[in-house]
Amino acid sequence: MSLNPQYEEIGKGFVQQYYALFDDPANRASVVNFYSATESFMTFEGHQIQGAPKILEKVQSLSFQKITRVITAVDSQPTFDGGVIINVLGRLKCDDDPPHAFSQVFTLKANANSFFVAHDIFRLNIHDSA
Repeated sequence: MSLNPQYEEIGKGFVQQYYALFDDPANRASVVNFYSATESFMTFEGHQIQGAPKILEKVQSLSFQKITRVITAVDSQPTFDGGVIINVLGRLKCDDDPPHAFSQVFTLKANANSFFVAHDIFRLNIHDSA
């Protein structure tokens, strides 16, 4: 397989679709459809999870309802197997918590005529100097 020339459009389109679902409490659980039952990994604030069923458990365990997100940058690169690596930088506010910067990295792996999230790393950019 070769580099996907549409990697920028794929990255930006994926991010828009993913966060539209994730940020809507009624549809949040449907983000699990982006993940493979066995071949997807998520690291959420340092906690690693494998497989769509466990990722769904994590998503459903999040206690916030309202989320407001501002995307600052979406940087994408093609991978040699036809996939796309996406780095997202932004700011989010959950319920009544103060806003925080965040970063999230996705690796989309080609699967027939579509993609699935093979890797997802999320981290709030909180610098604790204690």
